Amino acid sequence: MEALLRWAAELGVSDSPSAPSPSSCLGRSVLIADFPDAGGRGLAAARDLRRGELVLRAPRAALLTSGRVMDDDPRIASSVASHLPRLSSVQTLIICLLSEVGKGKSSNWYLYLSQLPSYYTILATFNDFETEALQLTTFQVDEAIWVAQKALRGIRSDWEEATPLMKGLGFKPKLLMFKSWIWAFATVSSRTLHIAWDDAGCLCPIGDLFNYAAPNDDNSSTDEDRDDMMHQETNKMLDQTDFDSSEKLTDGGYEDVNEYRLYARKRYRKGEQVLLAYGTYTNLELLEHYGFLLGENPNEKIYIPLDLDLCMIGSWPRDSLYILPNGHPSFALLCALRLWTTPRNRRKALSHQIYSGSLLSVENELEILKWLVKKCKETLQQLPTTIEFDDNLLVLLCKLQNSTSCITEMNRSIFEQEFAPFFRFHGFKLDCSIHSKLPVRLLRSLERWGLAVQWRCNYKRTLTKCIVHCKSLVHELSLQQNQQ
Repeated sequence: MEALLRWAAELGVSDSPSAPSPSSCLGRSVLIADFPDAGGRGLAAARDLRRGELVLRAPRAALLTSGRVMDDDPRIASSVASHLPRLSSVQTLIICLLSEVGKGKSSNWYLYLSQLPSYYTILATFNDFETEALQLTTFQVDEAIWVAQKALRGIRSDWEEATPLMKGLGFKPKLLMFKSWIWAFATVSSRTLHIAWDDAGCLCPIGDLFNYAAPNDDNSSTDEDRDDMMHQETNKMLDQTDFDSSEKLTDGGYEDVNEYRLYARKRYRKGEQVLLAYGTYTNLELLEHYGFLLGENPNEKIYIPLDLDLCMIGSWPRDSLYILPNGHPSFALLCALRLWTTPRNRRKALSHQIYSGSLLSVENELEILKWLVKKCKETLQQLPTTIEFDDNLLVLLCKLQNSTSCITEMNRSIFEQEFAPFFRFHGFKLDCSIHSKLPVRLLRSLERWGLAVQWRCNYKRTLTKCIVHCKSLVHELSLQQNQQ
């Protein structure tokens, strides 16, 4: 890592507006740190940071792009050009990435490539056992498992299309394997940053060490954050050029100064993890593209089975009818239910009131709230496992990943029925004489299995929150009704 930081500094990467130190590109604004419960390795504030303050800049020469690789290697440029326009920008970047990996220490990017993860947990890497663990009900199979299977089919098709080109370039047999393509795809999917001139994006050494923070409506801005904004507004008047580089207060982007610049999205105290928002994603989307999910994701959307006539009523699209992470029905779902429970001969007259989000009557509101409680309860009852079961299973999966004796943990477990098909799927026989950790391939599978269980557990928690929320409103409205 120290060698990587020196190499990045030589390329001009710096966490300061001034020239980087020759010994390291970090240390003035951020430092590499470990956050076991929040993303693992990441970047911590080296000092107190203001909202919108520059925390990292990387010149174009430091960005790994397909254009940069092809400029350095005419053979790849010629081969890719002969296969255009069939190759997508992502396929091209993957080919360039694998080409650099194949060069080993002779690659200009060797120090960066050697620090990349050896495996990923994006949805496309899930095997059949792990994918089936996403299953909740028949409704959810259509969403989670279908997304996983569709992603894998698309990646395999891209690999098959690119293989003749890679063979022609003399790629090593190992790099021609689908397993290598999946690794490269996951690298591109989970680590690239947006650039205007290439849809595939760029790999940014050091910049891809920032972990994710879910974007929200900025309602969480503190008084100190607002002070920072006022401070920057003052800077705008005093020094227009200096302010323009950070006035957006966004996480960053490639700017006119020919650098990729990243900014603090809020005020950070020294030692806190500095996070970046990649975009607005549900947990399933985070799992699909980045290989992780959040316990508390403000952008999560939970769908429940709905009658076809309810889905078709009004002008709300189907994907807007969901339950929020706090258990509240979305605006569209609430309005659709109000219209759905209104007698047909009165819907047209009341549609304006409903579309504005207004409550029609206490009776109507009680009806839809009770319907939601019933629907969420029915959905939970149809699921093969409970929240308590999933929570306990997650604890055991974590223990197995960190235990030096899987036999001891298994003997204490009440989940033998769950683990029997897991071991059968992997063709692994648990030898009672073995008191060591499980093989690496099984430990990685346990990690992905844990993500699947965590996803389905979050789904159940949101349904439970919806029940509690609706019951509370039913109680309040019933009291009002009785008082009248």
